[in-house]
Amino acid sequence: MGSKRVLIVGGVAGGASCAARLRRLDEQAEIYIFERGPEVSFANCGLPYYLGSVINRRSQLLVATPERFRDWYRIEVRTRSEVSRIDRANRQIEVVNVQTGQKTVETYDALVLSPGAAPIRPPVPGVELEGIFTLRTLEDADRIEAWIAEQTPRRAVVVGAGYIGLELAENLLRRGLDVTLMEKLPHVLPALDEEMVIPVEEELRRQGIEVRPGCALAGFEPGKSHRLAVLTEHGDRILADLVFLAVGVRPDVPLAKEAGLAIGPCGGIQVDDQMRTSDPCIWAVGDAVEVRDWITGQPTLIPLAGPAARQGRIAADSICGRPSRYRGTQGTAIVQVFDWVLACTGANERKLRQCGIAYEKIYLHPPHHAGYYPGATPLHMKVLFSPDDGRLLGAQIVGRQGVAERINVLAFALQTQATVFDLEEAELAYAPQFGSAKDPINQAGFIAGNILRHDVSVAHWDQCSPNCLNEQGEDSRPVILDVRTSSERDAQAVPGSIHIPLGELRTRLDQLPQDRPIWVYCGVGQRAYYAARILQQHGFQAANLSGGLTTYRMVQKK
Repeated sequence: MGSKRVLIVGGVAGGASCAARLRRLDEQAEIYIFERGPEVSFANCGLPYYLGSVINRRSQLLVATPERFRDWYRIEVRTRSEVSRIDRANRQIEVVNVQTGQKTVETYDALVLSPGAAPIRPPVPGVELEGIFTLRTLEDADRIEAWIAEQTPRRAVVVGAGYIGLELAENLLRRGLDVTLMEKLPHVLPALDEEMVIPVEEELRRQGIEVRPGCALAGFEPGKSHRLAVLTEHGDRILADLVFLAVGVRPDVPLAKEAGLAIGPCGGIQVDDQMRTSDPCIWAVGDAVEVRDWITGQPTLIPLAGPAARQGRIAADSICGRPSRYRGTQGTAIVQVFDWVLACTGANERKLRQCGIAYEKIYLHPPHHAGYYPGATPLHMKVLFSPDDGRLLGAQIVGRQGVAERINVLAFALQTQATVFDLEEAELAYAPQFGSAKDPINQAGFIAGNILRHDVSVAHWDQCSPNCLNEQGEDSRPVILDVRTSSERDAQAVPGSIHIPLGELRTRLDQLPQDRPIWVYCGVGQRAYYAARILQQHGFQAANLSGGLTTYRMVQKK
């Protein structure tokens, strides 16, 4: 590589990882990081927990200091230094000291842009009133802490129920505030499908948070008994002393735009698979760039720390002439809400429909470890896969324990283009306090594999139509068959279903019609599978209602 001068605009995950990787690859390079804030690398994912006092000291959020970059890596960090202009023709940048206003010019051989993303402040009336905050930086957290200490608010409204919104709602409640959580879309955490978040919405309400899905923001007004009134598109006024806007972020691209770099259709900086921009001497990483969606192949914006750190490493490799490539991003993410954990990877069902990608889905609800070992809790799992070859397309898991382990296995399987048949064969560590001999990952593979091998047909609760007639006008609705025990059915049953316990099914086959589909359910799907196999081998049109009564309850509450 020789002695090159590499300038990096922005630190945190992408820029900082790029700088450290560059030094490990090239001891002779001159490396500079320019950061407009006071900190070069901090854990912004921990900010909600700092506000909730789960993280007690501000210093715990500092990942690396300028002194560490200097002493460990011989990298010069210039904080409070904003890059205001890029002169591509002369390979120079203009840097402004944000405290003094002094301007300097720096020359580069390679330039890396890691400006991140800016929180969205919706252009609604009153959005600039006091007491309305976004949370993105440590300085934001400092301002919020000072304001809370001075104003002692009692009621808070969080606008937006994505990852940050959910974490803020929980931590504000932890601080003793009454909390209302608004979400424009029909359910919280839109990265997951609607039925999967039902248990968490119930938990939020149980904890005392007012949850308002399908509630769009219209504006703000000064309040009377409280500082602010949050206006909704339905005409409601929600009183608050403190408001957080958590409606998402947009790529910070003005610097790139003014320099004439290509901007993609989603509004992020366009890069190739080596993170190089339309200028061969400029790379870009992190929340400001567009990446390829691993499932759909389409350009997308996925502002996550893990992908940003990997992109920084790949940009460093590329600058040093190494043939590293960024595969794309699949959006693997996880969040905890009180005792519940929600995680996803790949595409959700809504995305697959939008993109016209054929898919099949299954639901399963296995215990997170062996059921006979004390403390087992259910995992609610949804797996999406190709009906042609079984390739994984996406997965979602909600539960109290064991979620992270399983979503990480599924994320790696998805990234390697594994199929549900590979899940059947996955050899995973087993002891009763950690899993089962047939791990939930294996069980997902077995269920999906049975469908693709045509060992059993699958049906879904959202396909149940109250009015279904064939072309001759005859009733062709499926018969819904409950194969649970009588005591289970007494507790709850699907309206209109008939009941034949699994143990009696073979002797009562004459009570079922041969000319109508029979959709079978039990508690979670296992006994229904056994029943469907019996029925199919006796000439019936049988299908297993995926996930049984547990999925039915989730779908009915949508």
